[in-house]
Amino acid sequence: MPRIAAMIQSEFQKLPISAGRVTAQPSPHTLRGADTNFYAEAAEQQFDIKILAQDVHIEARPVQYTWNYGDGTTLGPQNSAGGPLPQDRWGEKTATSHVYTRTGDFSVVLTTSFLGTYSVNGGPPLPIPGQGQFNAPPRPVSVWRSITRNYADDCLKNPQGAGCPGAPPGSR
Repeated sequence: MPRIAAMIQSEFQKLPISAGRVTAQPSPHTLRGADTNFYAEAAEQQFDIKILAQDVHIEARPVQYTWNYGDGTTLGPQNSAGGPLPQDRWGEKTATSHVYTRTGDFSVVLTTSFLGTYSVNGGPPLPIPGQGQFNAPPRPVSVWRSITRNYADDCLKNPQGAGCPGAPPGSR
């Protein structure tokens, strides 16, 4: 058993632990200068492996999240995985949101840290020293700019006025 304990941290890092999935709101496009809500969907996972011909049961529990927003900005590690917002609240600041200052295409990478326990041959669970860190697949995000224009025309009185639905192309 002491030999298994010495090997367990290395074996923990080799497991096919899923770091979860990154979701962005709004997505796949967001706006420069607006809060984009990101959240992780990571779950506890279990594995049964053999070490030195012994049956070893491992449980991995997500505990911390580090965000790389793809524009040189990172957040974390932090305990919050974030969460979804209703569509009418998109653009609100959250614990995991990010404001992009330039347009372009970015890859958001989530690193999830897991704490683990292991048991040998059905014995009591023992803590795995340290944490295992695993990366989720990158999430592409396209950041656009928006333009706001104000028009003085009343579209009911002048349906052909600039910005009105019946206006000729190029005047909207």
